[in-house]
Amino acid sequence: MRSSFTSESCKESQLNSLNPQSWLQVERGKLSKLSFQSSTSPTSSSPSIESFIKVPEPPVQPFFKPGDYVEVLAQIHEELESCSPQERSNLYLFQYQLFKGLGEAKLMRRSLRSAWLKGSTVHEKLVFGAWLKFERQGEELISDLLVTCGKCAQESGPIDVSSDLDIDTSSSSRETASMMNGSHILRSVSFKIGDEKIVCDRQKIASLSAPFHAMLNGCFSESLREHIDLSENNISPLGFRAISEFSITGSLNEESPNVLLEMLIFANKFCCERLKDACDRKLASLVSSRDDAVELMECALEENSPVLAASCLQVFLQDLPDCLNDDRVVEIFSHANKQEKMIMVGPASFSLYCLLSEVAMNLDPQSDKTACFLDQLVGSAETNRQKLLAFHQLGCVRLLRKEYDEAERLFKAALDAGHIYSVSGLARLGRIRGHRLWAFDKLSSVISSGTPLGWMYLERSLCCEGDKRWEDLEKATELDPTLTYPYMYRAAALMRRQNVQAALAEINRILGFKLALECLELRFCFYLALENYQAAICDVQAILTLSPDYRMFEGRVAASQLRTLVREHVENWTTADCWLQLYDRWSSVDDTGSLSVIYQMLESDAAKGVLYFRQSLLLLRLNCPEAAMRSLQLARQHASTEHERLVYEGWILYDTGHCNEGLQKAEESINIKKSFEAFFLKAYALADSSLDPSCSSTVISLLEEALKCPSDRLRKGQFILGWPSLEKYSITGEALLCCFLEVWFVFTVSNMFDRGEATVHEPRAPLCVGSFVGRMMNHLSFIIAFCNMLRS
Repeated sequence: MRSSFTSESCKESQLNSLNPQSWLQVERGKLSKLSFQSSTSPTSSSPSIESFIKVPEPPVQPFFKPGDYVEVLAQIHEELESCSPQERSNLYLFQYQLFKGLGEAKLMRRSLRSAWLKGSTVHEKLVFGAWLKFERQGEELISDLLVTCGKCAQESGPIDVSSDLDIDTSSSSRETASMMNGSHILRSVSFKIGDEKIVCDRQKIASLSAPFHAMLNGCFSESLREHIDLSENNISPLGFRAISEFSITGSLNEESPNVLLEMLIFANKFCCERLKDACDRKLASLVSSRDDAVELMECALEENSPVLAASCLQVFLQDLPDCLNDDRVVEIFSHANKQEKMIMVGPASFSLYCLLSEVAMNLDPQSDKTACFLDQLVGSAETNRQKLLAFHQLGCVRLLRKEYDEAERLFKAALDAGHIYSVSGLARLGRIRGHRLWAFDKLSSVISSGTPLGWMYLERSLCCEGDKRWEDLEKATELDPTLTYPYMYRAAALMRRQNVQAALAEINRILGFKLALECLELRFCFYLALENYQAAICDVQAILTLSPDYRMFEGRVAASQLRTLVREHVENWTTADCWLQLYDRWSSVDDTGSLSVIYQMLESDAAKGVLYFRQSLLLLRLNCPEAAMRSLQLARQHASTEHERLVYEGWILYDTGHCNEGLQKAEESINIKKSFEAFFLKAYALADSSLDPSCSSTVISLLEEALKCPSDRLRKGQFILGWPSLEKYSITGEALLCCFLEVWFVFTVSNMFDRGEATVHEPRAPLCVGSFVGRMMNHLSFIIAFCNMLRS
């Protein structure tokens, strides 16, 4: 989810927070300097400092969080192997929700794409195709690049609903045909429409439906009449002539939408299923805008026209999230009853409202439309899994909206359905109502009754004070080191006690492996309080690199504005200074510092393409794929040469899973000019795309060519660690040790050894002896090849 749920305490803390901009006026004499050394006890700390480093409580996340992820994922995997084709999309959707709770963006997208691929109905294809398009906002460039490679991504494009959606009308046709027997004296009939008379073939009109057959050939008086008045049936002469023509030819001529609507309503009234289906499909093919879809959806739902309804739905979904700012569209989705949902989206109702709820929560989790969509999600849930997810998500929204009684009912329902994480919502409600002890006991019962998890201790810590809270937060970190709140709370507490070094060390613990924006913001606050403006601007520039529109201090101040104010207090670097700083920080694995320096260099007239590319490498190493992709696209935009642009396009395609197309771009670049980056991209893409062990020699030769090309030392050394294995070798421990020593020596002499670095396309983890040996063991072929190159 792109937007985060804001906790209650976070919002309420806005009322008492000090204006952060005033902190930057210290140097100008507008405020007395803040000194931690001036007070002698934690209780004498300035109230402004207290509000400045306030850490809001984490929100109750609207995600599915099982007690054992491995068990549930394994269970879904087993079910996928044995389930019917109709069940697969829903299973992949649930898998997506699991990965969403883990924050695994790539796996989430993979599950969505699997749901689209395995969709058994047109409606499922519509929903999951639109969901993939929504997830790929800002990635339109990738589709354009694929077109240049002769490939097109089909899953995000529109479907020809009028052709692909099958509606069975054969039974009605057979029934009508079976009644067409016997001889009749009257072979024609004229229908009066207003002042006009339209002569029709009696038996052709009778064949349109059972009601017409009974009227014209049965015991009704019309069967003996030559003239029948149909003026009171809301059909125009033009419309009835088209119906008469259809009764003869079985196909529709080119008619206006208004005439087709008349015919559709008439066909539905007289049960003319073939005519209705033809009008349904013809109208569906004419829907081209949101206004068309809004107008025609109402008719489709009233006249039970599933093809037209699906076509209108596709227009809405392809226009997400913008269409949810249209009250007419929201009204259609919010108030559809069960029958209307079946007409509109068939059996994919739960999937549709999962998508709409997620988009609405991204826009505003407290809005009425979010609550309405989640109400519809609850109503669409059929299985136990669907119900627990819908109950929990709606409970989170009701909690945000301070609808506490309804939130409690929903969290209880989710907990009863087996969602253990929903107990956190009940505990929060207990604390809000002043039942802190009840909330503590409830969480303690959950902890003692099964396998304890990090979030359980985090939630219980919110019910405690002092040493007990600290103890629970330590336990939460032990069980789940990725939780950011415990580090932030401990760091803020240490800062209030004037233990500056310990506070910085605590927040640095998590920033060492997880570049969380909220943690960078807290450290920025620390540096402001310490008047260390050089360090402060480093953090705020790293924040802006990760999220250019980020707003700090509970969203009240733009980070770019704070950077402008802080920059007045730091020394300006020349271009030469920036390059020296970049080499120093890159070599010492100061990734935040490297991001900051690059951010500053991008304001100069330096070659922006190369800088944005280096920025993308850092961001990938820090496991920030979305920000890295943004930087790669900017690198392409600012490329100074054609061959450089092709390399960046190759990496863009490779990083989005289009390996062969990335390889194609690398070859195009090499044909123009041989370069380190082009050979490296080609080697990387070839090693990843080919399963043939014999390609290893080709990859090694490409690496040798890459090293012959001009490039800076840092870039050449960066790709060595974490290179994908090319083949398995039998090798003695002595020879392996020699390889390790040689690689270590090269990095040490060149001052390029990057502690803990994986490849530029893999997450990075802190280095230890075991992880280093393990990494080298996985990449023996490249180590051997590289050492041979060194010897030669």
